[in-house]
Amino acid sequence: QVRIVESGGGLVQPGGSLRLSCAASGSIFKIYNMGWYRQAPEKRRELVAQITGGGSTNYADSVKGRFAISRDNAKNTVYLQMNSLKPEDTAVYYCNAVIDLYDYWGQGTQVTVSS
Repeated sequence: QVRIVESGGGLVQPGGSLRLSCAASGSIFKIYNMGWYRQAPEKRRELVAQITGGGSTNYADSVKGRFAISRDNAKNTVYLQMNSLKPEDTAVYYCNAVIDLYDYWGQGTQVTVSS
């Protein structure tokens, strides 16, 4: 059984920073891509950033230059450093991991950017 647990969300002022973490645990042979998605109220879930097992990254245009994704393979953990946050970044952020060719999702963590 695999577990995905996110942490690090919260309330931050515009221009501020937050760091999200996502740890996978349980019966894991290999983790392939890991990534972060977000869903704002009444909007579709969208990809924010993704990182392969080899470290290649992919970002949504709206976050390029502000967000950085990284992973620690020894800890089965992926991070999302979010800088220069804007009100439009407000959403529930979900961690996704492809583990042993199955798709796993975290429960989501709320990020609110507001003054």
